[in-house]
Amino acid sequence: MTPALGVAVYFTIWWVVLFAVLPFGVHNATEVETSVVKGADAGAPVNPHLALKALATTLISGVLFAALYAYAVWMG
Repeated sequence: MTPALGVAVYFTIWWVVLFAVLPFGVHNATEVETSVVKGADAGAPVNPHLALKALATTLISGVLFAALYAYAVWMG
């Protein structure tokens, strides 16, 4: 696997995992029973924890990429 292909594959895995991780633990204002700011959507997330999700995405993507890389090396 060339370095450019490796970066492209990791980038693709990272984005797919990010979209899979984003919905976990998200609560809107009506679920948390807080007041909704005037003009804001009631379904908007209260505290989406994006930094934690980015870290989890990076770790999960690293594991998946390492497994894919090991498989690519093993298959020759």
